[in-house]
Amino acid sequence: MTAPVTWFITGATHGLGREMARQLLERGDRVAATGRDLDGLAGLARTHGDRVWTARLDVTDTTAIRQTVDRAFADLGRIDVVINNAGYGLFGAAEEFTDEQIIHHLATNLTGSVQVARASLPHLRAQGGGRIVQISTYGGQAANPGASLYNAGKFGIEGFMEALAREMEPFGIGVTVVEPGGTDTGFRRNAVLATPLAAYDGTPAAAVRGLADGTRPSPGDPAKVAALTIAAAQRDPAPLRVVLGSDSYRFVHAALTDRLAGVDGQQASSAEADTD
Repeated sequence: MTAPVTWFITGATHGLGREMARQLLERGDRVAATGRDLDGLAGLARTHGDRVWTARLDVTDTTAIRQTVDRAFADLGRIDVVINNAGYGLFGAAEEFTDEQIIHHLATNLTGSVQVARASLPHLRAQGGGRIVQISTYGGQAANPGASLYNAGKFGIEGFMEALAREMEPFGIGVTVVEPGGTDTGFRRNAVLATPLAAYDGTPAAAVRGLADGTRPSPGDPAKVAALTIAAAQRDPAPLRVVLGSDSYRFVHAALTDRLAGVDGQQASSAEADTD
């Protein structure tokens, strides 16, 4: 029999985080489930008893992150996989956001994930290995009008995790970025839309204004995305990126193809900047 695996998940109160926690507990693993709403985690504890460890965690609070991660490792003894899942969407044209919206969004989607990883690293090194999984999106590779801040957070965290993966190789710690496509996890319903400016009416950036109206179907199956993420977290060696969903593959492939096309043909001209 395979020994139970212990997982730490942020944003486990709903959506993909909750679905992963549910699947893991049903198969007999242990889960440290965290989220801003502790009451939202109570059902997991009632159903699965001492295989669930819960804590309230707002990932914009760096001090709370360190305290919660330290306590989870101390209480559970070992955590095999840390999943950075907490995050939300902020959409609109770049100048439509308030300064406060920008600060909070990046603190949640970028800095929060960075700090959860940083808080986990000393423990993972001390126990001789483990895995960090970052939930991203195709928006971490493909930018779209109306998603500039969301893209900023996801591009940023993917760059951080790619570098971190190389740093962690000597310690046996794997890092994987998961890039799901559109999935009905409540993400769109919970997205924050900037107050529109009339100047952007009818422009490409305005297309996101209908994001939460429920008229755009999401092709991804939440249960399948959760199951495939769990499976990817246990692949050896750790895959750096996992694309989930045909729409994600299409967007990521097109973005990378366009990016490479913009570089091709510049080999000679780029060398003009070199020292003689």
